[in-house]
Amino acid sequence: MKLHRSCLLIGMMLACCAAPSLADGISDDVIRIGFITDMSGVYADGDGPGGAQAIRMAIADAGGAVHGKKIELLVADSRNKADVSSALARDWFDNKQLDLLIGGTNSAASLAMSAVAAEKKKPFITSGAGASAFTNAQCNPYTIQYTYSTSGLARGTGAAVVQQGGKRWFFVTTDYTFGHELERDTAAVVEKAGGTVAGAVRTPLGAADFSSFMLQAQNSGATVLGLANAGADLVNSLKTAVEFGLTRTMTPVGLTATLLDIHALGLEVTQGMYFTVPWYWNKNPESEAWSKRYYEVIGRMPTYGQAGDYSAARSYLNAVRDTGTDDAQTIMAWLKSHPVNDFFVHNGVIRADGRMMNDLTLLQVKKPAESTGPWDLHKVAAHIPAEAAYGPLSESTCPYLKNHHE
Repeated sequence: MKLHRSCLLIGMMLACCAAPSLADGISDDVIRIGFITDMSGVYADGDGPGGAQAIRMAIADAGGAVHGKKIELLVADSRNKADVSSALARDWFDNKQLDLLIGGTNSAASLAMSAVAAEKKKPFITSGAGASAFTNAQCNPYTIQYTYSTSGLARGTGAAVVQQGGKRWFFVTTDYTFGHELERDTAAVVEKAGGTVAGAVRTPLGAADFSSFMLQAQNSGATVLGLANAGADLVNSLKTAVEFGLTRTMTPVGLTATLLDIHALGLEVTQGMYFTVPWYWNKNPESEAWSKRYYEVIGRMPTYGQAGDYSAARSYLNAVRDTGTDDAQTIMAWLKSHPVNDFFVHNGVIRADGRMMNDLTLLQVKKPAESTGPWDLHKVAAHIPAEAAYGPLSESTCPYLKNHHE
């Protein structure tokens, strides 16, 4: 708590010190936002073109300009590759005079972009990537993890399933940073709650066939199938589990399931499944109103990643409006000293380590008979306060905070 207070004080001091840069105004008279995410692969539905549209909505809602300076959006496909993403980021910062980079769903790609942004001393916000490394080992002063983290989802879903009697787990884990951290964080929560881990299998990103992996899960003797994957991988692995009859003896748990996954699979397949989210389309009247606007353009309800894209862009543009500049240090100081209040988050504080402190919600998929329409898919099981989901700032291993206080 002492560290938390001192970091907040640092944020306020930075905001005050940065005030003179108000005179700097907008560099090159254009506010340029970049968005690099999976536009065509396994995560494209959960972010992709829909995330780009959400950012365009935020730009339009800002009037297309701030203080008379036009807002431009650059969009590119990360192809879920770290080298592609970092090369794009570097090119945009060096040659396109990029002011803000928003990263999408792939944690390895977003961590690579975060490193480039830190080198260039430019703001980077990841909306869809969940790796806890963003606010721990690879934390830096220019990165914000805006929407969720693997540790937050693990604390929400893992503990709830164990409490419901699901004590023996087997993980099907996508084989890169995001999946590894999601499995690790959830396993720790499960074991702390009194459960056990019977085993795990690592699967390639975008695997075409999950049959052999499900046979391993079936032979493990576990009662819980922990799906530490996302997007099309989650959908395809759960479809295979149903085909192999695993759901008759194991409870499937979609650790990063989204509304679109449930909609794609249908309630017959997913009914009763628990999943944790930072936001959902009908969370409150403001969320429902925004989601219906989005639906009119895209033709389906948004995911929490896409809503986070909008909110992140809106928060940045609010910072530019209030400070009168796109100077990175001024913007970061403003973002860390002003709570976010919109349809996505209420009183969301961005901590000194870059973690957006937003409450999470544990949802349960409805039975078919309980649903009143195609997007009426879930009911609220529990509310999870941000501090419970992410832990206190004192638990962060963020190196630049640690070095500052040594």
